[in-house]
Amino acid sequence: MTHDRPVLGILLMLGFCILAPMGDAVAKLLGAHVPTGQLLLVRFAIQAVLLIPLVLVTGRPWRMRGRLLRLTALRTGLHIIGIWAMFTALRYLPLADAVAIAFVMPFIMLLLGRYVLGEEVGARRIIACVVGFIGTMLVIQPSFAEVGWPALLPLVVAVVFALFMLVTRQLAKDTDPIALQAVSGLMASVVLTPVLFIGTAAGVGQLSFTPISGSTLWLLLAIGILGTCAHLLMTWSLRYAPSATLAPMQYLEIPFATFIGWLVFSDLPDGLAALGICITVAAGLYVILREQAIARSRAQATPG
Repeated sequence: MTHDRPVLGILLMLGFCILAPMGDAVAKLLGAHVPTGQLLLVRFAIQAVLLIPLVLVTGRPWRMRGRLLRLTALRTGLHIIGIWAMFTALRYLPLADAVAIAFVMPFIMLLLGRYVLGEEVGARRIIACVVGFIGTMLVIQPSFAEVGWPALLPLVVAVVFALFMLVTRQLAKDTDPIALQAVSGLMASVVLTPVLFIGTAAGVGQLSFTPISGSTLWLLLAIGILGTCAHLLMTWSLRYAPSATLAPMQYLEIPFATFIGWLVFSDLPDGLAALGICITVAAGLYVILREQAIARSRAQATPG
C-alpha cells in the first residue's frame, strides 16, 4: 500500500507541468518540417519502446481481453485524435494560447458528468463553466481572426481528452497505469504505421513519411521521451497525493507554456488573450475548489 507523500506528489506534478509544454514546444518546432502523422507515430512508438521493457521486467499485468481490451482500444483512439489535434493546432497558434484553450477540459468533464453520467452539478459550478467558456472564447477570438478554423482545434483537444479521462476512469481500477500506457503505445503504433504507408503511397502530405536529418531525429526522440515521461510523472504523482491536492497545480502548465513560448518562439498572448487566460484559470480553480468542498461535506455527512 502506498502512503500519501504530498510533497513528493506535488513535485512530480510540477515536473509534469514543465515537461508537457516542453513536449508541445518540440512538436511546434517540428511541425514545419515533419508530417503530423509521422510525429504521432514516433510519439507513440517511443512510448511503447520505453514502457514495454519496464512492464516485462517488473512483471506488471498487461494482458487484456473483453471489456478491458475494448476500452483500451477506445482510449487509444481518443489519445491519437487528441494529440493529432494538439500537434496540428501548434502549427498555427502560439504555445500558450493552444494550451490555455485546451484547459476548457475541466468544464467539459463537469458537463459530461451531469448530462452523460447523471452526476449532480450545482448552479454555481454551471455558472463557473459558463464563465470559463467566456474566458476561452476571449483566447480564441484573436487567434481565430488571424488563422481561422485551426484556432478551434484546442477545443477538439479538450473534448477528446475529457472523453479520454472518462474512459480512463473506467479502466483505472482494473489495469496497471504503466502497463496501460505501454499497451496503448503499442496499439497506436500498430494502427498508425499502415496508415502512414498508405498515406505516403497516396501522396497525403500530413499522413506520410518524410526523410529525417540528424537534428530532426534528436527532436523526434525528444518528443517521444518528453511525452512519455510527462504522463508517467502525472501517473506517479497520483500515487503519492490525492487528486484534490494535485488538480489545481495542473494550471501551472499555462504559465510554463507561456514562458517556454516566449523563450523559444518569442510569442506572448495579446491583451485580450491574456485576460481570457486569467478568466479561464480563475473559473477552473473555482470549479476544482468547489468540487473539493462538496466532497468534504459528503465525507463528513457519511457515518463512520
